[in-house]
Amino acid sequence: MKIKIDPFVLSILIVVLLAYLFPKFGGESGPLPLGAIGSIGISLIFFFYGLKLSPEKMKAGLKNWKLHLLVQTCTFLVFPLIVLCFYPLISTEDDRKIWLAFLFLASLPSTVSSSVVMVSIARGNIPSAIFNASISGLLGIIITPLWLGLFLNAAATNYDLGDIYAKLLLEVLAPVILGLLLHRYWGKMAQEYNRYLTLFDKTIILLIIYKSFCTSFEEKVFNSINGGDLLVISTAILALFYLVYFLTGFLSQLLGFSTEDKITAQFCGTKKSLVHGTVFAKILFQASASMGIILLPLMLFHSFQIFAISFIATRLARRKEDS
Repeated sequence: MKIKIDPFVLSILIVVLLAYLFPKFGGESGPLPLGAIGSIGISLIFFFYGLKLSPEKMKAGLKNWKLHLLVQTCTFLVFPLIVLCFYPLISTEDDRKIWLAFLFLASLPSTVSSSVVMVSIARGNIPSAIFNASISGLLGIIITPLWLGLFLNAAATNYDLGDIYAKLLLEVLAPVILGLLLHRYWGKMAQEYNRYLTLFDKTIILLIIYKSFCTSFEEKVFNSINGGDLLVISTAILALFYLVYFLTGFLSQLLGFSTEDKITAQFCGTKKSLVHGTVFAKILFQASASMGIILLPLMLFHSFQIFAISFIATRLARRKEDS
């Protein structure tokens, strides 16, 4: 099988390299108001997200409730509980930052576009994939800050849950609701121009990643991470992905799911959204120079999940063609 590098993953690597080479350009004292541009871009991303959501399809998707319950349980409960098991091993402040980055990754919602695309390739249950990926994004607005709040509040940081939800309401939820209200008028147009809207999403995400890493490199946050730490983080990410993947498959068989439903459960239940993660990190860790470290496991997980799920989806598609 020929391995293809995802263009977006390559773009992330280039952006991080540029941040390393020119940290002052995107830092707090940089010439461009990247923070304001990112905030406006975030609101537009979620406005278009709401615009593309079909209320009719959402209602129809509620029928397969066992599948939805499994996916959301894995996404918002199993992932964080696995990471929570390693909390007693924290011994230094650097360990705590990396562990928080993993908790942040684990508490994020599933990704929409790639989940649906990969389920489609593997011949899974596409309507249920659309429903789960969409509802996951909405649930994440509430659940992700709650998980982080349990530990950021305990550390006596400036983590005001009320303030966080106010920002999420203004920058994320309000645009989604506005998009949903306008779906009947502009929904078809949003679907027609989905390719360009996806490109816009990725551009804003790359801008936020660039600014985050510029600040982190400028503050020398990554000086505490060496090659050995990076290897441990990468190994932990692989283990986390496969543990949830096989656990989701085992539970699917236990519940008597069809092959199509099992594929959807495993693909949607193991994905984490880089879009939501980048947006939430900007809001949850807005005053932190270590946002680059917070995003590091997520970016590595995103890259690996694209490679792994693409490989699995292609293999499943070939198996179906041969049968």
